[in-house]
Amino acid sequence: MRRNFLLLALSSVLMISCNSNKEKACCKSDAEENDIVAVIETAKEQIGYQTKLIEESGKILNPRTIENGFVKYIDNEDWTSGFFPGTMFYMYDLTNDKKWIDLGVKYTEALDSVKYLKWHHDVGFMIDCSFGNALRVTGNDKYKDVIVEAAKSLSTRYRPGAGVIQSWDEDRGWQGERGWSCPVIIDNMMNLELLFKATEFTNDSTYYNIAVSHADQTMKNHFRDNWSCYHVVDYDKEKGGVRSRETAQGYADESSWARGQAWAIYGYTVCYRYTKDKKYLDMVDNIYKFIFNNEHLPKDLVPYWDFDAPNIPNEPRDASAAAVIASALYEASEFDRPQYKETADNIIKSLSSPSYRALVGTNGNFVLMHSVGSIPHKQEIDVPLNYADYYFLEALTRKINLDGNKK
Repeated sequence: MRRNFLLLALSSVLMISCNSNKEKACCKSDAEENDIVAVIETAKEQIGYQTKLIEESGKILNPRTIENGFVKYIDNEDWTSGFFPGTMFYMYDLTNDKKWIDLGVKYTEALDSVKYLKWHHDVGFMIDCSFGNALRVTGNDKYKDVIVEAAKSLSTRYRPGAGVIQSWDEDRGWQGERGWSCPVIIDNMMNLELLFKATEFTNDSTYYNIAVSHADQTMKNHFRDNWSCYHVVDYDKEKGGVRSRETAQGYADESSWARGQAWAIYGYTVCYRYTKDKKYLDMVDNIYKFIFNNEHLPKDLVPYWDFDAPNIPNEPRDASAAAVIASALYEASEFDRPQYKETADNIIKSLSSPSYRALVGTNGNFVLMHSVGSIPHKQEIDVPLNYADYYFLEALTRKINLDGNKK
């Protein structure tokens, strides 16, 4: 059931002086609360104007980023197509304005055909972020059928010989030039939630077992001794076993691509939620240590696009990675790890600041600035991204819920 205290918890501004230590702590809390109020107002203005333009167009447009000074809209089969529809439901969580539900349902249902997509693994992102949130907020059971059908599609990419879900087709696009057999990217951990939900809805353990197999093989083969992860592991799809460990979007094969570490910590947090298997929570702890003990992590906790990029500190930051990490840590903090909430709070404080939060009327009407898509592909460098906003607003919602539970 959705908590209804969000606006109430944020609406008061307490008029107190900060003479004692206790009062200083209160003032700090009030300042943080006011910052969040300001962020939500920015989101209302920015995303509100974005939806106004879409509605006035008479079309259903799906914004992803800015390209050559203009908002780039994407088709349904783009891997990021679920984020903007899903953002509508977090806007409802944060504002209690039902217009966001109406928009979310409209934009989500336009993605219905995605449930049959089988040519890449991101159907999990696309369907769970949209239809998953639609189900969560509206309670409409018809969305369960979409999620289950999408899980069936994702399951066609499972390779029993290797025990993993193949991420990309080895013969399609630029991936077809790499000589891979069964490439699996760390991002694929984010698609497992779709499978866990399908088992929950159907009592068919097939989906659950595929998710666990993939998570276990990824744990075994994707991580280095210091708990950083590779971006791509290529398997022999028939016999199993690792053919190579490489990168696609990171600086180098042996470097630690920042968003890859974010996908990992989020993915294993989800695995623990659904299985309660301690080995997954141990993975979260280990990845956390790598990220936050890293000498190249900036003081504001918003990482450079790759922890091993050669020109640090003169490398682009990736706000999207920071937002994903913060959202994961808010959930993980509920597993008897309160220090993770403090870390997430510090990330959100940074992302809410003028260094990363756009001025109203700028940034293509996205909320966060300074994200990175893929520097090796020379795409989406230091731009807004729809998934940065999505995970930022998800993190804000989780934070407010956690703070409210303490009151």
